[in-house]
Amino acid sequence: MDEHIRKVYVPMTETAFYILLCLQKQNHGYGITAMVETMTNGQIHIAPGTMYGTLAKMEKDGLIRLIKEENKRRIYTITSLGSTILDMEIRRIHRLYQNSKGEIAL
Repeated sequence: MDEHIRKVYVPMTETAFYILLCLQKQNHGYGITAMVETMTNGQIHIAPGTMYGTLAKMEKDGLIRLIKEENKRRIYTITSLGSTILDMEIRRIHRLYQNSKGEIAL
């Protein structure tokens, strides 16, 4: 993994985290937005400009890839690099949670 990717995505923004999490199954921007709102009980809403800007950046950086276009919707999926970054972030969040509870995270 190159240093640029590590610097930009670790730690990850909530938007980037939820996009990668949702793209473990093929989806489009609006579908991701709806999934995030459902997962977070409406506490997090990703605005269209943020969504599509982040998707474009992640595609350029190789974290996601375009699968196809259907009815003017661009369908994406996570790449192996994106999965690696998502896994790193999940482990980082888990470590933070363990440390907040007084547990030692290895």
